[in-house]
Amino acid sequence: MKAVRDAVPIDAVVSEYLQLRSAGGGNLKGLCPFHDEKSPSFQVSPSKGLFHCFGCQEGGDTIAFVMKIDHLSFSETVERLAARAGITLRYEEGGYNPTHQRGERIRLIEAHKAAAAYYAGQLAGAEAEIGRRFLAERGFDQAAAEHFGVGYSPAGWDHLTRYLRGKGFSDKELILSGLSQDGRRGPIDRFRGRLMWPIRDVGGDVVGFGARRLRDDDNGPKYLNTPETPIYRKSQVLYGIDLAKKDIAKASRAVVVEGYTDVMACHLAGVTTAIATCGTAFGGDHIKILRRLLMDNGSARVIFTFDGDAAGQKAALRAFEDDQKFAAETYIAIAPDGMDPCELRLVKGDDAVRELVEPRTPLFEFALRQIVGRYDLETPAGRAAALDEAAPIVARIKNVASQHEVAVELAGMLGILDTQFVVKRVAQLARWARERGGAPDGRARPGAGPRPGPRQPAGPAALGPAQPSFTGPALNLRSPAHRTERELLKLALQYPALVSPAFDAYGADEFTAPPYAAVRRTIAEAGGAAQGVDNAPDYLARVREAAADDTVRALVTELAVEAVLTRAVDEAYAGEQLVQVRLRAVDRRVREVQGSLARLGAHGDPERLAAVQNELWVLQQYAQSLRNHGASAL
Repeated sequence: MKAVRDAVPIDAVVSEYLQLRSAGGGNLKGLCPFHDEKSPSFQVSPSKGLFHCFGCQEGGDTIAFVMKIDHLSFSETVERLAARAGITLRYEEGGYNPTHQRGERIRLIEAHKAAAAYYAGQLAGAEAEIGRRFLAERGFDQAAAEHFGVGYSPAGWDHLTRYLRGKGFSDKELILSGLSQDGRRGPIDRFRGRLMWPIRDVGGDVVGFGARRLRDDDNGPKYLNTPETPIYRKSQVLYGIDLAKKDIAKASRAVVVEGYTDVMACHLAGVTTAIATCGTAFGGDHIKILRRLLMDNGSARVIFTFDGDAAGQKAALRAFEDDQKFAAETYIAIAPDGMDPCELRLVKGDDAVRELVEPRTPLFEFALRQIVGRYDLETPAGRAAALDEAAPIVARIKNVASQHEVAVELAGMLGILDTQFVVKRVAQLARWARERGGAPDGRARPGAGPRPGPRQPAGPAALGPAQPSFTGPALNLRSPAHRTERELLKLALQYPALVSPAFDAYGADEFTAPPYAAVRRTIAEAGGAAQGVDNAPDYLARVREAAADDTVRALVTELAVEAVLTRAVDEAYAGEQLVQVRLRAVDRRVREVQGSLARLGAHGDPERLAAVQNELWVLQQYAQSLRNHGASAL
């Protein structure tokens, strides 16, 4: 397992799902793939092979990340990473047997991979001439088909089914995968006589297919997609994302088109950030995928290229409903004569496609014009009604400066000369929405509860209430004691050589926060910080394995990934933290002993009184020495 974990860098794996940027101190950060967030609190430490999200507290190593994001079992994950690293696994006798115990997801992915190769091979056959002609008529040659993995499904009843059976897949697996369906005499192929596009997830695995009708006697829909399966959710996949993700992250731009051939046309024309939905409207789950790649920085742009017909305009308005879920600026691009990118490339060439997707009309402007266009603006009643419908939309724009600017534009669209009236109306709606926690039209959001108080920063210490593993008060990073204890534990996990051997003499009772005391005990169970000096590569893994439960393990991971609160991580800084934690512990003991002395009083047992007075003197001298001489007094 260690060989597998070490052979595949965690940043390389995580980068397949989200964009990572420097977080300082050798760490990387990005938008968490496990919960919605506006600013990146998900951090990766390549040197330690760990990740941690300070927002939702998910964390762990490469194996834990893949298990979580792809819903795999431990053995499936190890197997996938081993295959990626070219490592041959050895299975103990009587243990996990890959032939009989392969996980469901792995088996379905393998079935799709085999099906994609089969379909691609069939495209060269005589029967597929109609498919090759379809591609050629749209400007796609053999190289283009190979680049996108386009294939052909034979028109017979069970060609693919028999092929996959021969590869060892059971009928149950074929039905579950959606590649086959029940027939009168057993499973038959779901896709027959169609042009096939493999649909891949962000990680590059084929999870489904889009199939285009080619013949007039085919009574099925024009496009037939894989049904919902354990590995395919149409609301959570974007065609072309595997090819586009790196350029989307690099350029902070994504182009959303409507079909498979449009994605092909855009990529071949040089617009390599194009992606498309698969038989469903662009929605919230698609936005989550893009936001993690775009990082939602101020320069990010999303351009929608919907058809100019009524259906395309309706799709654009649907997209605008989710517009404010992006921090990116959103635009709409409609080609002349309502052509889609594929048609535009055929008629006017690659340059026209590249020019099309240069940002044209902001999506909000397009949406507002569609709304305003439904009213008679020649009458006061028409202008008032249009304002009533359009103003709440403008009020949803979160950036105050942009909101003001768009309100001014709306006044111009409506022909209302009193611009400030419109601006104030929009601002009023936005204020009501903030106060009520609802939509800008004043309606409460479904499920909206009382407005929360000031939000704690998602980062070092936003742990909230103490977890079940800990007893005692919750963490409070406004407490200097808790803050220093946290720093010392981070140093013990990340820079053990700077705090060892002194740290290993510290007791768990020197840490006032129960969660931190639990981490201190965990480090001790793993052999102490000295293990990080003598056996650095395995140190963190040993500490995580020694954790009493998942809650403690998660905190260990968090502290191992979180940046230390200084630029110069050296012996002087480490010494300061060691001294502060020890000094506070000594001061606490001094107060306890002083309390005991007061309780004994002048008439207490003389021998006991002398012992307590002596302990107090020793503690006070030690505290003074720590204050005067720092780490050298430890």
